[in-house]
Amino acid sequence: ATKALDAVVALPGSKSLTNRYLALAGIAADPSILRAPLRSRDTLLMAAALRTLGARIEDAPGPGGPDWIVTPATLRGGGLVDCGLAGTVMRFLPPLAALADGPVRFDGDPQARGRPMGPILGALPTLGVDLDGDDGGTLPFTVLGRGSVPGGAVTLDASQSSQFVSALLLAGARYEQGVTVHHDGKPVPSEPHIVMTVETLRDAGAIVDDSAPNSWQVQPGPIQGLDVQVEPDLSNAGPFLAAALVAGGRVRVPGWPPYTTQAGDAMRDILDAMGADVVLDRGGLTVSSSGHVEGIDIDLHDASELTPTVAALAALAQSPSWIRGVAHIRGHETDRLAALATELGAMGARVDELDDGLRIAPGPLHGTRFRTYRDHRMATAGALVGLRVPGAVSYTHLTLPTNREV
Repeated sequence: ATKALDAVVALPGSKSLTNRYLALAGIAADPSILRAPLRSRDTLLMAAALRTLGARIEDAPGPGGPDWIVTPATLRGGGLVDCGLAGTVMRFLPPLAALADGPVRFDGDPQARGRPMGPILGALPTLGVDLDGDDGGTLPFTVLGRGSVPGGAVTLDASQSSQFVSALLLAGARYEQGVTVHHDGKPVPSEPHIVMTVETLRDAGAIVDDSAPNSWQVQPGPIQGLDVQVEPDLSNAGPFLAAALVAGGRVRVPGWPPYTTQAGDAMRDILDAMGADVVLDRGGLTVSSSGHVEGIDIDLHDASELTPTVAALAALAQSPSWIRGVAHIRGHETDRLAALATELGAMGARVDELDDGLRIAPGPLHGTRFRTYRDHRMATAGALVGLRVPGAVSYTHLTLPTNREV
């Protein structure tokens, strides 16, 4: 950056909410309208998967861009679900596909075959679902749908991902006995995402009991059609807001919700602690800074997707930082702890991998090629550092749903 920033960044819709709404709309009793949904590779893959299962998803004009109208149908088998590298697709869809009238095959990008799926694939047989090809606990596998699922209670270890719990809850109301999920293991990471799932289920008329720790119950019953405005994606706001702290100046994000279940809302407190001036008012969220960055000691267990952004800031800070509670992000799109340590270290930061996080001590940084391992959050981390360090290059390699590569 050659001067202080002064920018307004209008964000697209939340990926987490868009894919939860899509999943519920696909098994609802009535059509749904998703207003201003995110259109990204992960959400397009979710929409394509639901079409494979028989739902009709059509564009409709809307003031914030095209809306989606989702018309559900009896779920059908016989198709292939391409998960890409999307955790929400590979985890949310198998419990729904169990309601189809035949087998549904799941596969994805080569890199996706290393992402953990064991807790979901272990839980489904307990609930009365037959699988084929799940011996390794990863993609590919086939869900042998029979049109209905008995359901009931299941215990699993969700310490690798809160998505394992959300996946079963999203389908649970359509199971004959509903579903009760008990977690047995280390604390569930990113638990606000389960709160988000519970609230979206309640929006769709489901009865959910989450009053007991580490236990969630969805009663059997119909899912109502939704008419929802998708909130802006607050996690993806992180790099833009952090840019004000890196380069100095001001960045405003309009439409920031005063109340939200999105874990990305934690960026407000993080940026404040790292030296920014943060103001939330009716106009949105505004972050301003002189460009001075303070180190931080923070547990990101509940907002682990913010780790790459915080790590990039830490590499530019005036004092050391500790990021804790994020061991589970080794199983995300890439091993994010190893990737951040490698790439920030190559630029001159002193980065130590901890059992559950990183210690980052700033040092004189120099430009280099910043590898992103096909991971969008690594790409934005590199872009942030590049605002301060001449010659830093962040690049990535993505495969689009059309199989075009960019």
